[in-house]
Amino acid sequence: MGDRISEAAVGTATIGVRVPAEPEHLIMLRALAETVTLIADFAIDEVTDIRLALDEVATALIMDAVPDSSLDCEFRYADNQMFVHVAAVAAVPSSVGEGSFGWHIVRTLTDSVTVTQEPYDGAVSGYPTVVDFLWVRASDDG
Repeated sequence: MGDRISEAAVGTATIGVRVPAEPEHLIMLRALAETVTLIADFAIDEVTDIRLALDEVATALIMDAVPDSSLDCEFRYADNQMFVHVAAVAAVPSSVGEGSFGWHIVRTLTDSVTVTQEPYDGAVSGYPTVVDFLWVRASDDG
């Protein structure tokens, strides 16, 4: 299962999408995560890890989101890593599920994860919240 799909990925690329912050749009984010990681030439088990981490992060942000707001998701990849940036506006100040089992999964599957929440912003009627995570392919050197 660790076989790479193709030899097509070259350099660095960024792909992003904005969807309504509603649970029914998680399927689109999962599909995009899978497509981007396959195009970036990650192995099937790596694709699964990245997709699962994104699913947990996006679900947590959607559950806390201001009604009728959006969720922004961006993937940036290079030869051996995938950086994922997910942003939404939270209705209440929170720790974005950091104490949950799902958050434990995110920390286990990724090399780093950071959460940033800004003070209340009246222009967006909530707390701008960003979760960034990095997934790095294990070295073949040992």
